[in-house]
Amino acid sequence: MIPKKMPVKDAHIVKIAVQRFDKLAQLINLDQRHPLASKIQEICTIWGINDHQNYALQFSETNNKKYVTEKNRIEIKNGSVLLLQYSPSKTAMDTLHTLREGNDQEKVKCLKELMVLSTDLTFALEFIKEKGLSIIINMIEDVTQSDNEILKYSLGSFVELMEHGTVSWEVPENSFVERNINIVRYFQNYQHSHIQCVESAVSNLENIVQSSKYALVAEKVKLQDLLRILQEVNSSVLRQNTIALINALFMKADEQKKREIADTISAKQYRLALIGNGRSTEMTHQLYVLQTLTLSLLEKRMRMKMNAQDQDAHEKIKELRHIAFDDYSAAVGPTDEHIRRGGCGSSSGGNIHFPQYYKKLGFKCDINPAQDFIETPPGMLALDCMVYFARNYTQQYTKIVHENSCRADEHECPFGRTSIELVKVLCDILRIGEPIAEQSGDFQPMFFTHDQPFEEFFCICVITLNRTWKDMRATAEDFQKVFSVVHEQITRTLKDKPENLEDFRSRIALLTYQQITTLRAQERTSKEQCDSSTSAIVKLKEKISPHIIELIKQQRLSFLVEGTRFSKYSRGTRTKDKFWYARLSPNHKVIHYGDCDEKTIPTLEELPKKLPIIDIKQLLEGRECPHMKEHSRIRKSAVSLAFSITFESIEHSTLDFVAPDETAFNYWTDGINALLGLEMHSKQQKEDFDTLLFMEIKLRLLDTEGVDISKDPPPIPEDPESYDFCFES
Repeated sequence: MIPKKMPVKDAHIVKIAVQRFDKLAQLINLDQRHPLASKIQEICTIWGINDHQNYALQFSETNNKKYVTEKNRIEIKNGSVLLLQYSPSKTAMDTLHTLREGNDQEKVKCLKELMVLSTDLTFALEFIKEKGLSIIINMIEDVTQSDNEILKYSLGSFVELMEHGTVSWEVPENSFVERNINIVRYFQNYQHSHIQCVESAVSNLENIVQSSKYALVAEKVKLQDLLRILQEVNSSVLRQNTIALINALFMKADEQKKREIADTISAKQYRLALIGNGRSTEMTHQLYVLQTLTLSLLEKRMRMKMNAQDQDAHEKIKELRHIAFDDYSAAVGPTDEHIRRGGCGSSSGGNIHFPQYYKKLGFKCDINPAQDFIETPPGMLALDCMVYFARNYTQQYTKIVHENSCRADEHECPFGRTSIELVKVLCDILRIGEPIAEQSGDFQPMFFTHDQPFEEFFCICVITLNRTWKDMRATAEDFQKVFSVVHEQITRTLKDKPENLEDFRSRIALLTYQQITTLRAQERTSKEQCDSSTSAIVKLKEKISPHIIELIKQQRLSFLVEGTRFSKYSRGTRTKDKFWYARLSPNHKVIHYGDCDEKTIPTLEELPKKLPIIDIKQLLEGRECPHMKEHSRIRKSAVSLAFSITFESIEHSTLDFVAPDETAFNYWTDGINALLGLEMHSKQQKEDFDTLLFMEIKLRLLDTEGVDISKDPPPIPEDPESYDFCFES
């Protein structure tokens, strides 16, 4: 019996179901090449609906209620269930009619639905086109409106409509700005069920600060009001929005205003309110931004050279000497001025050789120590930290200075020189003066537990530095070696995110030089490169390299199968609290992706969108990506983590990513290249390859331990005189 020929499947046709609340579902074949309008007319005809132009299809997934358009119809897959609903234009007109003519109860219901609908760009554009945004603004500005439910949903709808970035924040008038300011200032009136009013108002003000109306917000929004919100309100969303508003005001403020903000939030009651309890990813990022902004106030001093005419700075240098060597605390005045000019002082009590004391303090230029503060960074910031340590930790300061004075010259730890270098290292670790990272969460809670956090941080580290110098029995020649250890002690401790400075102090005290040496030895053993240049080892490397590459490829694909949560970007900037998830199917044939929240990891079934690997044309990275080319104000950190997938079909747009970190970027780009049959070329791939190759070589050479492997193969012996060998039994 000849088997029947199977029909050829048309890739352009998808089998879907269409539902309507009062109708029996239709199972239809949707040809993606035909206009949607004709299919909607056909569906309406079957159900006896005459005004088909007032209807549209809508996705029905829990996390996807968008209208189906010609642009996003590619998201429709076999088995999709769509809804037949009123079209965006019809819905927008009905909504506006209710908002104009309806009673309060009808308006509340309508606004509640509007908040959900406004998340869809297609509807939002229709609603804004029909002047709907003006009506929402008028409802928000209406102070006679006593129903807070109307205000809550009006503000929420406004936030969602503006989120699309199609309307400039220059549009709202001063009256609207002042209405939002009043809601924030009198937030106690909107507690409990209406706290969303304050959440939306704070979010609006954060965006308005970026516009020309910054001065109005800065004048009328009191920092104390925002800090009281952090103290009194438990809403995590409101706390996060409030810190974001403080950051926005901080960024736009002038130098004096920035210092006033920093001084205010450094008060103990406000510091505790800032860090609070329970920190989401976005909250951690906003706190990191605030931390970076406050620390950036040190940049001016960090880049300031010592001025020979700066009398205050010269007095600080003298103070360092007086505190350490108080026997001559009264010996100030003309002799010190003379010292700065290169001489030595004298008084009626006899000759006083100040350079000797400045040498004991560890300055490189003991004749004129002011010369030590010319290099920037750390500039004058180093002097500020040294004086702070001497004033507030006098006992430890004098102990360090006198201990080193008593040591042999070659083993002394010069306090002045090491302190200046330490401040430079701390500025580098904390990235003072560098731009804010777009997605960084490198927030250190301990910097919000003291009113002088950087200076306290320095005091702990300078004590650690002196202890490490002694542990290493270092000399002046070991200066850089000591600082490499100290740098590692500090960075390893910061990775643990100590909650306060005392926690940092106790943790770094455990990380001694001996402990660092042990950790380094372990890491060196695991990462040491195989530097053998013998031909045998080279050939062995060539033989096992394909296996190593395949191993890395499988690891990358496993990472893609596990999936990654990505932040959403709109018009070149990261959208707060908006995420999407992407993961590769176990058979490595399809990438599944879709919206998600911050905490859950969706399964393949929960990700509605699919991208067949066979449809991928090319992988783009960095500035080559369309979403990076279109916007000039994108930060460099985001550009370096961006990549896009292009499709074979010119009808489809690209799938754009911005990785959360460099590791995820390397793994995804390597994985996609591997799926396309291309070479993996990331920096991480090179490191992994070298590490695995080294380990494999070491394992294979275990049996040759103690055997000398020559660089060249042994010579081939000469031919024998005769091949007539005789074997005797």
